[in-house]
Amino acid sequence: MAPLLSHAAATCSGRFPNPITDICWSCILPLSIGNATVGNFGGQEDAPNDVPAMCSCIVNPTIGISVGFWEPARHVEAVRKPFCLVSLGGLDLDPGIPAPESARFTRSEGDGDGGSFYQSHFYMNPVMFYLDVVTDFPCLEHGAFDVAYMTEVDPLWNDDELTLILNPDAILFANPVAVAACAADCVAATTGFGIPEMFWCAGCQGGLYPMDGHVPYHMGGVRTASLIAQRLTAKMHRELISWGWHGKDGLCGPYYEPMMDKRFYKTQLTYPIPNTAKESGRCCQPFGRTTVTWGAGKEYPVRGEDFAFMLFRKRNCCVGY
Repeated sequence: MAPLLSHAAATCSGRFPNPITDICWSCILPLSIGNATVGNFGGQEDAPNDVPAMCSCIVNPTIGISVGFWEPARHVEAVRKPFCLVSLGGLDLDPGIPAPESARFTRSEGDGDGGSFYQSHFYMNPVMFYLDVVTDFPCLEHGAFDVAYMTEVDPLWNDDELTLILNPDAILFANPVAVAACAADCVAATTGFGIPEMFWCAGCQGGLYPMDGHVPYHMGGVRTASLIAQRLTAKMHRELISWGWHGKDGLCGPYYEPMMDKRFYKTQLTYPIPNTAKESGRCCQPFGRTTVTWGAGKEYPVRGEDFAFMLFRKRNCCVGY
């Protein structure tokens, strides 16, 4: 395999996501009380709300009602140049630590497009809290925009074998039958949400394993970056950096969820071209949805080959006093 894209050739550019123009706020919908939808427009899709209408919490004594919505609280990006923070305006934060550079590869067999490798970053971005979108609402995560994880300092991100430490179950699905089965997950994600039982699949983007930056088939930057976003989010769950906030267990606070449930995440592209134009009333995509429609025209040479996504996570919360 011959690398076509090198660290020296990659540029570092970016833009901090403008909360007014770059974020599609309709993605916080639908709003629900219990398992009933009470607020929606544009046909926004929703994950299951298997929670009672009335709820109570013991740790912080509360009796109230169960509210559900999609909270924009995380941000993930796929970059070509190591330590390039696209979502911080293209800040080149290179501390002099050697890190694998991004690359595109070709195959000598001539069996189609080759593979690729990207670095990735995971951000804390509770935008609804620091903008005071809703005041005195107990269901918003408190905090500020911050870098939570950088794959450049993670030796597992560049090694398929070493990453088995985190996902030894990948051995079970490294076969043609398991890979072919992901076609069903692609169909499900394109018409709704992915199939949770097929946890090794990333819908139309391919396989979720291995949880690293190596993508065996590069078929466009948006598709590959979408897969990288899913892999890094799943990796954050496996390392207990990301927790579950949905369902009955999430009514009183977050809980450990080492196996990510892909039904409870939506993504929206914020860089290089924010995906704020609605298709069928929606501008957010569940994990695994095809990029053929919404991803068209979102990539351009040099400054438009790095990608950033806002993550909307499903939040069920007990609201009371």
